[in-house]
Amino acid sequence: MVLEGNPEVGSPRTSDLQHPGNQGSCILSSPGEDAQPGEEPIKYGELIVLGYNGCLGNGDKGRRRSRLALSRRPHANGVKPDVMHHISTPLALSNRGQHSISYTLSRSHSVIVEYTHDSDTDMFQIGRSTENMIDFVVTDTSPGGGAAEGPSAQSTISRYACRILCDRRPPYTARIYAAGFDASSNIFLGERAAKWRTPDGLMDGLTTNGVLVMHPAGGFSEDSAPGVWREISVCGNVYTLRDSRSAQQRGKLVENESNVLQDGSLIDLCGATLLWRTPAGLLRAPTLKQLEAQRQEANAARPQCPVGLSTLAFPSPARGRTAPDKQQPWVYVRCGHVHGYHGWGCRRERGPQERECPLCRLVGPYVPLWLGQEAGLCLDPGPPSHAFAPCGHVCSEKTARYWAQTPLPHGTHAFHAACPFCGAWLTGEHGCVRLIFQGPLD
Repeated sequence: MVLEGNPEVGSPRTSDLQHPGNQGSCILSSPGEDAQPGEEPIKYGELIVLGYNGCLGNGDKGRRRSRLALSRRPHANGVKPDVMHHISTPLALSNRGQHSISYTLSRSHSVIVEYTHDSDTDMFQIGRSTENMIDFVVTDTSPGGGAAEGPSAQSTISRYACRILCDRRPPYTARIYAAGFDASSNIFLGERAAKWRTPDGLMDGLTTNGVLVMHPAGGFSEDSAPGVWREISVCGNVYTLRDSRSAQQRGKLVENESNVLQDGSLIDLCGATLLWRTPAGLLRAPTLKQLEAQRQEANAARPQCPVGLSTLAFPSPARGRTAPDKQQPWVYVRCGHVHGYHGWGCRRERGPQERECPLCRLVGPYVPLWLGQEAGLCLDPGPPSHAFAPCGHVCSEKTARYWAQTPLPHGTHAFHAACPFCGAWLTGEHGCVRLIFQGPLD
């Protein structure tokens, strides 16, 4: 390997990146901050994959799961930029223990930024690869729930999609960056990757399909509203979206926004979307016990089918989502009238699932109702009063309305609102419907 202008690493073409602006402020540890033996480690937050309703279809196993808690590691493994080299060969640094990002500008010119150990941060990597350096293995989620599997399913998620660095000291800030380090501790941006020199003489770039982030307005609470989707660069800068997902021309730098994750931030990896929840935010979310209590309370009201007069009941989540139970509530998603299952009112001339509601005569899909079981996706612990259309997943009104107006990335430049519990694209004017139950006649 030959350094441009001088074979020595300390040549004028080698830049020291450890200037004050890269160091960050130092926060002293408070007494007793480190977890004592037997204590739970400090949790930075949790990542939840949209579309699985609490568990992968084949079960959560190891690093491949629908939800992952990020906690403080026993020893810091974070890295930060150190030295930048200009070299005349596209090869990356050969030292496997040295983290680096390689920017190939041409066949005869590359820029390599070496990274050094950062004792103040913990790093977590996310991607499709099952190699050991990936902490959270994520695969493509198909609309309607479940992973896209089989040899013919070509993934659009990068093997080393992104990395999250969390401060080991309060307030435990989490920051997201595009791309993760591979088995050689390298991030490689080839000639065709979008990359550029920044005004301060450093390098930055984007991954092929990009890492998009959306921070909700007003936090992830009852008063939340969807924010604006942005793209995160390899160095953690924020840009407007490209014309298409893999376009080489970057968007505009958004100087007043940062890569700091907030409660409710959405991370899209072009094939799967993740939700970031902070420990404080999860305290406001319903617990699984609360969701179970709501299910039992709804069943205790003994709702009835207004036509068949049979008593309806939501099945226990322990059964899993298999075939609908005999007492399963069904809903006409256009009007919200809840019935038991029946074979009346088919309108096959409009489609195989089109039914006419016997109460109001509206024609539309007729589907079983399923309670949303991933508590981290809920904005509040409100009663299960609304269902997404057309999938039939049930949650509180504010949760349903928030997700129904949140566009999620799809493909190269499309956006669709989707059910957070199964990933099905929402339909109808509002994307959700208020459920209308009939109480017992006695």
